[in-house]
Amino acid sequence: MEKEVEKKTIFRGNILNIEKYKVKLIDNTIASREVARFSGAVGVVLFSENRIVLVEQFRFPLGEKILEIPAGRLENEEPLHCATREVKEETGYSCKNIEKLTEIYTSPGFSDEVIHIFKADVEDHGEPNPDPGEFVDVVELSVEECLKKIKNGDIKDSKTIAGILFAVKLKEGD
Repeated sequence: MEKEVEKKTIFRGNILNIEKYKVKLIDNTIASREVARFSGAVGVVLFSENRIVLVEQFRFPLGEKILEIPAGRLENEEPLHCATREVKEETGYSCKNIEKLTEIYTSPGFSDEVIHIFKADVEDHGEPNPDPGEFVDVVELSVEECLKKIKNGDIKDSKTIAGILFAVKLKEGD
């Protein structure tokens, strides 16, 4: 177990804070750790009959458009509320039969981010209402197309891969 010796906040941002620590290791040596603190997020594997609803959007850190499940950052709210809000904002759809599948740690070596993964079915279709500066295209693919895109590397986002694989396995009864 590592024990905190010293902590310094080196950056405060809109979506994350960065902290630098000195920690005592189990052999009593001192090491440093940099930690990204994040409020957490949700992702929703949204089924529209036998299709999965994805969003395609440009991600600046990657410099490319990627396919993702509808997702978003927790804003001082319960994960279930965030999940239904994000689906509505990004796709325009409302959902039913929403249930939590799991939680994942995105990068536990340097971040405390937890993403709550849900699955749901589309109840109603509507128009997206994304946040200012957020430009998303709604894409519906069959389960088979999604699995193929995961296998061939066209879907690389970890929450999307984990969510789809988990939801599909549950649908199959495993």
